[in-house]
Amino acid sequence: MTTPRIPPLDVSSLDDEAQKVLQPMLEAGRPWNIFLTLARHPDLARRWLVFSNHVLFKSTIPAREREIAILRTGWLCQSEYEWAQHELIGDDAGLTKEEIERIKTGASAGWGTLDALIINAADELFEEKKISNMTWNALKSFWDDQQMMDLVFAIGQYTLVSMALRTFEVPLDDFLTGWSDT
Repeated sequence: MTTPRIPPLDVSSLDDEAQKVLQPMLEAGRPWNIFLTLARHPDLARRWLVFSNHVLFKSTIPAREREIAILRTGWLCQSEYEWAQHELIGDDAGLTKEEIERIKTGASAGWGTLDALIINAADELFEEKKISNMTWNALKSFWDDQQMMDLVFAIGQYTLVSMALRTFEVPLDDFLTGWSDT
């Protein structure tokens, strides 16, 4: 990766505002480059974190299925950082390494019905900015309205984050594996 357009802050020299925004990540030992970059705009980071925390931690979608949607979105957006982060999170959510790799291929790669529908929904939102009636109705046989809303917002959130990560050229954290390392 090239030199970041917006470099992550140095943890050893945070101003008070950035320190406040990053405090939960610092306490958890996770001052990752995504957060250190976004903390350059503390007001934006503070407000974005509320929404992103809902999508990642408070969603009505089970973690494994959420990670299928997020990984597919990261792959479609070609966001190496997003993919690398969620390879780890997806593993923690119960996806196998083989399943994570198959996400790159898409819905035709031997998935069960629900998993294939999630991948189709991500593909349709990426390509058409709308889930088709066929995919919507099939997903509705598995999920309620809140889960459907959480799916759309998860895919939208990770499309947004992927665009930001790629545009700002956020570097991979030391513990992440990039495209060429997989």
